[in-house]
Amino acid sequence: MMKKDKLELVRGSGNVFRDLGRENADVEQLKALLASEIIKTLDRDELTVRGAQARTGFAAADFSRIRNADLARFTADRLVSILNRLGSRVEVKIRVKRLDAKSIPDSLPLPH
Repeated sequence: MMKKDKLELVRGSGNVFRDLGRENADVEQLKALLASEIIKTLDRDELTVRGAQARTGFAAADFSRIRNADLARFTADRLVSILNRLGSRVEVKIRVKRLDAKSIPDSLPLPH
């Protein structure tokens, strides 16, 4: 017989990296979104990593890392450059929300 535990519904912030308490959550989210668009383009155009290398000049290993979500070596601007060379233009809309002092982790200094 299974025990019936009540499940608690927790709403995410919209950024899984923030929900996991990652220090650079906004940058990680941006990089993940850009990588996702790169993968969609590779799939849509049926490009192998070698084909993507031939089209863009970026190393095949870079496309393998992107496909494996290994984004630590990439900057956001490099991912944008890859998308540009794949034939896409990136438009960025920025919304900045000010944090209140209670939501800033102790490890980050408060602005003066």
